[in-house]
Amino acid sequence: MSLDEARQEIDTIDKQVVELLRRRGQVAQQIGRIKGTTGQAIYDSAREAQLLEQLTSADLAPLDADAVIAIYRQILAASRSLQAPLSVAYLGPEYTFSHIAAIDHFGPAAQLSATATIEEAFATVERSAADYAIVPIENTIQGVEARTLDCLFESKLCICAETYVPIHLHLVAKCKMSEIECVHSHPQPLGQCRLWLRTNLPNAELVNESSTAAAAQAIVRQYRHAAIATAEAADAYGLQILASNIEDQADNRTRFLIIAHHGAEPSGNDKTSVMFTTADEAGSLYRALAPFSAHKINLTLIQSRPARGAVEGPYYFYVDFDGHAESVEVHEAINALHKYCSFVKVLGSYPVSG
Repeated sequence: MSLDEARQEIDTIDKQVVELLRRRGQVAQQIGRIKGTTGQAIYDSAREAQLLEQLTSADLAPLDADAVIAIYRQILAASRSLQAPLSVAYLGPEYTFSHIAAIDHFGPAAQLSATATIEEAFATVERSAADYAIVPIENTIQGVEARTLDCLFESKLCICAETYVPIHLHLVAKCKMSEIECVHSHPQPLGQCRLWLRTNLPNAELVNESSTAAAAQAIVRQYRHAAIATAEAADAYGLQILASNIEDQADNRTRFLIIAHHGAEPSGNDKTSVMFTTADEAGSLYRALAPFSAHKINLTLIQSRPARGAVEGPYYFYVDFDGHAESVEVHEAINALHKYCSFVKVLGSYPVSG
């Protein structure tokens, strides 16, 4: 086959793909009308997870599963926008990793609104000014985001999905690296680049900002100041990237939770999050967790946290584990948890991602 013949075949295939996408869009619109009459949510994380699993279970060579998933996430986002526009609150401003996570997960057609704090992102959904909020919960280097835990403890909203975003951090400025006196960023990225900063800019003052994007914005008119930010923020504010991928771990990534008024149906590969408090006595946590072991339920994260404003306790525990709350094993384990805890809150069950 010659190059021209190969290109002609590609053109024919592409026309077929577009026609199939058009037909898919028509069916998606019909589904949207059905959901409108029944009151079902447009975004169905369990259904989308099942679809992606089905599409990637067969032989995809020469493609790989990640490529197909990336393509189909955009197709799903476009299909959702044909059913009804989704509004999503995220920790702003623009060009933060929360902004990037929102675009990656919900697509460019979603109506995105930036909030100044994680608390405000929750509040925006609580008052129905947005359908969903996307908030960080844990990073592979810095660990759990305490503000998100506090909001989950206090809010009546549910977790309906999760998503992971690779975190690549860049040193950006309008001066040379040898001239830098101060480095601005959010405390999380500053911590994620601790070793790099100690090695390359040991004498620079570290300045906390509300976000990586705010840090980039803050140094635009400050000579000898740099920021740790996203490549998107550097481009938006006309800053030069002096060093790329300066995070201390190559596999650095952040897990985000999707928060809504509703949970998710079982997908077949799910995770559940709960919070609980135990008695302040020896062995209380062991007794609380024993039902999970008895039902062979795998715990994937456990974090303790003092209740907001409390000087001495009470502490609550945040736990992620495999399984959906509607399954027999998980249901029985949560029932047993109530016997040992004065407070138990199921935050939601949702498809496993990443």
